[in-house]
Amino acid sequence: MAIEIPAHLIELESAAWAEQQQGALTVETAAAVQAAYTEHAATAGVSRMELEMAVKKAVRHPEE
Repeated sequence: MAIEIPAHLIELESAAWAEQQQGALTVETAAAVQAAYTEHAATAGVSRMELEMAVKKAVRHPEE
């Protein structure tokens, strides 16, 4: 089953990834991303872990 990834999760993860690459990831950014994963997973009825993995793959490895 493919997980549908809403644009706002891609945007949040992209911001967090950019901060992480610069060594400047903030607690606020990380918390916002985690809260969004939890909320969307519960609403969509999907595994939170699988959702997070799919979003991170889409952001960090878009060519795959």
